[in-house]
Amino acid sequence: MNARELAEKICGVLRDAGHQAYLVGGCVRDLVLGREPADYDVATDARPERVQQLFPESVAVGAQFGVIIVVEDSAQIEVATFRSDLGYSDGRHPDRVIYTRSPEEDVRRRDFTINGLLLDPRTGQVLDFVGGQDDLRAGLVRAIGEPGQRFREDKLRMVRAVRFAARFAYAIEPATLAAIRQLAPEVTQVSSERLRDELTKLLTEGAARRGFELLDETCLLAVVLPEVAKMKGVEQPAQFHPEGDVWTHTRLMLEKLARGASPTLAWGVLLHDVGKPPTFTPPSGPGDRIRFDEHVEVGTRMAEEICRRLRFSNDVTEQVAALVAHHLRFKDVFEMRPATLKRFVRLPRFEEHLELHRLDCLASHGNLEAYWFVRRFLEQTPAEQVRPARLVTGDDLKQMGFLPGPLFREILQAVEDAQLDGRLASRDEALLFIRQNFQAAPR
Repeated sequence: MNARELAEKICGVLRDAGHQAYLVGGCVRDLVLGREPADYDVATDARPERVQQLFPESVAVGAQFGVIIVVEDSAQIEVATFRSDLGYSDGRHPDRVIYTRSPEEDVRRRDFTINGLLLDPRTGQVLDFVGGQDDLRAGLVRAIGEPGQRFREDKLRMVRAVRFAARFAYAIEPATLAAIRQLAPEVTQVSSERLRDELTKLLTEGAARRGFELLDETCLLAVVLPEVAKMKGVEQPAQFHPEGDVWTHTRLMLEKLARGASPTLAWGVLLHDVGKPPTFTPPSGPGDRIRFDEHVEVGTRMAEEICRRLRFSNDVTEQVAALVAHHLRFKDVFEMRPATLKRFVRLPRFEEHLELHRLDCLASHGNLEAYWFVRRFLEQTPAEQVRPARLVTGDDLKQMGFLPGPLFREILQAVEDAQLDGRLASRDEALLFIRQNFQAAPR
C-alpha cells in the first residue's frame, strides 16, 4: 500500500466512524498544482485516543499536540486532530492546545495559505478558508493571518517561506516579507538541527540560487550563515573569474546544482570559497593581482566549524571539508605523477569532487580540460590499477627485521607509490626495493 492509498483509507475509516477527515497541507497544495506529493497528512476531529483506538498499530509520536502516526506496510501517515494553539513560549511548540471540531479553526493556526488547503478524497472537494487557491494562482507565499504572529510561533517558518518561494518560483507577499525582515535576527532561536535540515532542503530542491538570493533579500542570510553573506563584494582576479565577485560565482554554481544533489555536494558547492573573504589581499601594485593566500586551508577550517555549528554528522562534516580542501587540486592533474593522480581519484565519493570542479569551471572561466582529463583517466584505467592489491604487509617488514613504528608507514607508502607509478609489479620486486632503500634497525 502506498502513502496516498493509506491516507485515503484512513479518511474512509474515520468518516465511517462518524468523524470528519481530510487530506491537509502540502499534499493538497501539490495535488492542486498537479504534482505528486512526497508525503500525505490527514486532519480530523477525532481525538488522538480515538485515532489510536481505530488504528491499533499507530504510534503516538506527538499525542500531546494531537498527532498520531498510522503505519501500514511501508507507508506512514501523520494524523492530526483539529486544534487551536495557545502561546508559543519556546518559539516552536504551543504551550497548550485546544481540540476543536472546526476544520477552519485548525487551518488558521497553520503557516502559509498555500499549505492551508483541505481535500475530501471521497468527493475531490477542496476546502479553502484562507485564500490558498488564489495565492497558488498568483504565485504568492503568504502567511495565514498576521505574519508576525505566525513567525513568532515558529521562527523556522521564515526560512520555510524562502524555501517555498524558491521551490515554486513564487514571490513572498509584501506583508509577509516585511515581517521576515523585521524578525530575521530571532531565527537564531531555532535549533541547529532544524535549521540545518531546512537549509539542506533549500540547497537540494533544484532552486538553490534563488533560495540563497531570497535568504539575502529577507536579511536571514547574514544571521544563519554570516560567512556566506561576507562573500558579497569580494572581488576576484578577472582572468580567472570574469563572472565577478565571490558571491556571484557561488550563486552561479548553485544555479547549476542539479535537483536532488547529495547534501554533501550541495554544502561543498556553497562553502568551497568560504575562505576567500578573510584571506582577500588587493593588488600590491602595477602588474600584481588580487590574491587569496591559503584560502583553501582557511576555508576548510571554516567549513568544519559551520558543519559542527549546524550539528552535521562527523561523516558529512568530513566530506564537506574534504570537498573544500581538495577543490583546487584539479589544476595540477596534468603534472601529477601516476601515484599522486591515483591517490587523488581514490578520495571517498570522488564523483562529488569531480562534479564540484565541473560546476566551479562552468561558473567561472569555462575551461573543462582538467575535468575531461580526469574523466578519461577514470574510464581508461582499470580499477585494479587504481586500487591494486598490496605487494607487502607489515608482517613482511617484521620478517625483514624492521620494528613496528613510524618507519612502517613510510616504507609501505613508498612501496605503494612505486607500485602505482608502475615501477613495481610483484612481491619480490617490492622486497628488493625495500632492501635497497631502507635499513632495518639492528636488534
